[in-house]
Amino acid sequence: MQSLEDMDNQLVNETGEGAVKHSIAFSQGALGGQVFVELSKGEERTITDIELYDRWRDVIPEIPGVKTFNIGAPGGPGGGSDLSFEFSGKDINEMRLVSAELKTFLEQYEGVSDINDSFANGADEIRINIKPLGEALGLSLSSLAQQVRYGFYGAEAQRIQRDDEEIKVMIRYPKEQRNSIGNLETMRIRAANGDEIPFAEVADIEIGQGYTSINRVDGKRSISVTAKVNPDVIEPNTILRDVMVQAIPQYLKQYPGVSFKLQGNSKEQQDAIMSLAQGFLFALFAIYALLAIPLKSYSQPLIIMSVIPFGIVGAIIGHMVLGQSVSVLSICGIIALSGVVVNDSLIMVDFVNRARAEGMSMIDAAMKAGSERFRAIILTSLTTFMGLMPIVFERSLQAQVVIPMAISLAFGILFATVITLLLVPALYMVLDDIKSILSKTYRAKRDAERAELAAQAN
Repeated sequence: MQSLEDMDNQLVNETGEGAVKHSIAFSQGALGGQVFVELSKGEERTITDIELYDRWRDVIPEIPGVKTFNIGAPGGPGGGSDLSFEFSGKDINEMRLVSAELKTFLEQYEGVSDINDSFANGADEIRINIKPLGEALGLSLSSLAQQVRYGFYGAEAQRIQRDDEEIKVMIRYPKEQRNSIGNLETMRIRAANGDEIPFAEVADIEIGQGYTSINRVDGKRSISVTAKVNPDVIEPNTILRDVMVQAIPQYLKQYPGVSFKLQGNSKEQQDAIMSLAQGFLFALFAIYALLAIPLKSYSQPLIIMSVIPFGIVGAIIGHMVLGQSVSVLSICGIIALSGVVVNDSLIMVDFVNRARAEGMSMIDAAMKAGSERFRAIILTSLTTFMGLMPIVFERSLQAQVVIPMAISLAFGILFATVITLLLVPALYMVLDDIKSILSKTYRAKRDAERAELAAQAN
């Protein structure tokens, strides 16, 4: 097996000088260990953390017997696994089968790594089952297990104080009588009436695998399945949607005693998206109210807000162009974008209203609004876009949190500006045509009613 020093040298050669500073290893007994690697700052290296994780996995050989193997960054915002699913129920074997099937399902996706579950197999253990004869003699499984414990582990007879130490005096079988399963089968059990009976007559034993730990949630045993996702290869939300639609309903139908819920980053992201959706609806209502009151119109705010969907499209296109994934922070930027893109269309609508008030025709007012306000709208949008570009292309670690928001704002404003110059005047004229048709229909209906009333009067 490669030494840690050899792994470090190979990793440095593959990732470039200066990417890895040094590493230190910590052993956790015979069952586990950790290796901490200090990296140089993000702006000082040409490789990202995710690329480094992938190359590290290629460098480290497959280690036989390893149950859990993870590579990741400790702490920080959004720490933990990208995908986390929790199964709970009474039958541990069913949950093990479900978790194994889900792990197999996740392995089919490229870019998914570190697929693990929280179930930990322990060492083999001896399980005692009482026979009907033992129950007839007044023995219970508890009393039977207690006698076995006293014989092999010992029963505390007394405690002796020696200087500053307290010494326990234990009574148990001699060492040569408690070092094999055969000693257990030949031991004698004391019944309720005081008779000593061979162990094999009142109980039997079976060898099974124990559990290192048992996790419980709300009083039920639970197993968590976790995985990490490379967002440059596949979106975590894509995998989450496939799991929720294709895999989970089938598992719950096949194993009715197992219940399921999201955990970790998966649940936090879902809750965040739901909360942002509610906030977005409230923001749209507030924008509509703030526009309707000064304009004294119920329809014109809809024209102004019609550019919001196009701003969202521009934000998504911006993420695609720059190779960024749409995250919760991107959605926060889209919500902020909704309050910004309406500025240009508000200028257009206000200009048309002023021109109509001065006696200009509808089509002339709409065409002049585009030409007269073109420079102001373009300059406002371009200055905002160029002001956000330094954040978009910043490589420092501190800026990574705000980059998705900056992309949403910059490209959303740029795309919505072009649409505003064409869409808003056209929608204003469409709205005027609809109002004219409705007005003509209303007048024709009113004149018909008046004519009918006049005919009845004559």
